[in-house]
Amino acid sequence: MADFAALFKEYNVLAAFGMTLLLTVASAVGALLIGTIVAVLRVSPVAALRFFGTAYVTLVRNTPLTLIVVFCAFGFLNFMGVRLLPASASLMAQNAAWCIVALSVYHASFVAEAIRSGINTVPVGQAEAARAIGLGFRQTLGQVVLPQAFRGAIAPLGNTLIALTKNTTVVAAVGVAEAALMMKNMIEFNPDLIFAVFAIIALGFVLLTLPVGLLFTHYSRKLSVQR
Repeated sequence: MADFAALFKEYNVLAAFGMTLLLTVASAVGALLIGTIVAVLRVSPVAALRFFGTAYVTLVRNTPLTLIVVFCAFGFLNFMGVRLLPASASLMAQNAAWCIVALSVYHASFVAEAIRSGINTVPVGQAEAARAIGLGFRQTLGQVVLPQAFRGAIAPLGNTLIALTKNTTVVAAVGVAEAALMMKNMIEFNPDLIFAVFAIIALGFVLLTLPVGLLFTHYSRKLSVQR
């Protein structure tokens, strides 16, 4: 216990996991918005839109997340000088903002596929019935198909959120002060406490991801559509 107390005294563990939580929540919102749009493009009757949606998913999903994060942080921010926050914001905050963009863009490809799989569970007859009563593609998708698709996609969306939480560790590559960067500093300056360091980081991520898994499992069962 003395090892844990020493680490908690020397490092701000709560602040590091607070940054991890901030990255997770902000990126989850961004990924959901972008992913929903891409999923709609994937099922669009317009061939060009379907091609764009497919190209996005194929390209982004097969690109290493580290490459996307480094490109956003060093390419857009450091090289091109594009700032998402006011100029008065610190470099750390600017980096964090671009990391949120990178995480959102990357995980949106997985969200899109989860939602598309949910769309595929909706019986074709419902869309045909909606068109028969005069609803257009946008109305059919928004009022009939997507509400059921989200219910069918709850489990894969939960898995994506858990993966996103763990993937926030990648942003340590650009110096964002979250849990993984703290772990690196802990190990570098306290190598004799390596097992305590691993225990703290592992427990922190379990506390972040386990409730999410249980919550999404509960709602996937509760809101499952009976066929």
